[in-house]
Amino acid sequence: MGLSGQVAIVGAYESPRRKAPGMHPFELQAECVRGALEDAGLSLADVDGFCTAAGFPGEGGAWMDTCEVAEWLGIHPAFLDGTDTGGAAPLSQAGHAAAAIATGLADVVVVSYAACSYSGAADFDTPPPGWGPYGYEAPYGLTTVAAYALAAQRHMHELGTTPEQLALVAVQCRANAAANPDARYRDPLTVEDVLASPVIASPLHRLDCCVVTDSGGAIVLTGPSRAASCRKRPVWLLGFGEAAGQVQMSQMWPYTETVARVSGPRALAMAGVTLDDLDCAQIYDSFTITVLLTLESLGFCERGEGGAFVESGALAPAGSLPINTDGGGLSSNHPGRRGIFTLIEGVRQLRGESPGVQLADPKLVLCHGTGGSLSATATVILGI
Repeated sequence: MGLSGQVAIVGAYESPRRKAPGMHPFELQAECVRGALEDAGLSLADVDGFCTAAGFPGEGGAWMDTCEVAEWLGIHPAFLDGTDTGGAAPLSQAGHAAAAIATGLADVVVVSYAACSYSGAADFDTPPPGWGPYGYEAPYGLTTVAAYALAAQRHMHELGTTPEQLALVAVQCRANAAANPDARYRDPLTVEDVLASPVIASPLHRLDCCVVTDSGGAIVLTGPSRAASCRKRPVWLLGFGEAAGQVQMSQMWPYTETVARVSGPRALAMAGVTLDDLDCAQIYDSFTITVLLTLESLGFCERGEGGAFVESGALAPAGSLPINTDGGGLSSNHPGRRGIFTLIEGVRQLRGESPGVQLADPKLVLCHGTGGSLSATATVILGI
């Protein structure tokens, strides 16, 4: 079943906070949800669906996290989604919310995420002992950065990608961030700067890695009748796809491809568009290698040609595929599950409201999230 024309994003909000000492993530969630509803001209009383991935599952599991945030907000949703596929989760939840609205299970759904990963000193690299399958790899020193470094090393070995080509991704994101007043880093960056930064896990340097910040964001989705009376022009969710690969890096095959090869074509087919129709892409950039693998796996270039594609200038605002126009996770913000910000920036581009690099009259945007250790992906096509 297609979703084109049935569900719209009518509200979007990103917290400008990059450091929020003393704040609980639920407080940030509340700020973001209220901000997105205000953007839409709606209130908490209108909300009957709520989706969030509040972090590593606690004793009660992810569903308990979702209920706790809803309780904090003072809402009693009839539709809930606590799907947690890491950075892909908010996009998956947006797709699930759209399906719920299109089938009458909900009327107004909020998708939100917030975390205090900077102020809370979250340890991304050490899951709790024995926590799921990570217990088989973490004891041997396989951190998050190391997992992505394995994929980068394999791509270089097998396909000839260079550190300079990866560095160009970070350089472009920093250039986009320069115009964004809320970006964590805005100073100019060169390829030489990236390569001179400390190696965290070979071949990834510190500036190949995303920033760590506090922040949060939310979007509001609803159907056509209510969208028509909302405060701002609706942005339509035209297509959606998701896919899961592996959790452990030892089970990833091949190392040079992600399941974006599944989620991307599904989203495009549902939207009835092709890659050539897109005006820009907001691509999850936890690391520079994440972007390069995603570009190839989505089909913007052939496997092994990602480096040359980046070198061609395609990712610049004047290129064939401008990406991460707010500065992305490499320069603007990255509190954890950053997929929500790809959707928010996609909405802002289509409205002409980007705080970073605003493109000239975009009509179609691809938003894409990657979660875990290149484990899961979700792709959303937005249009006006």
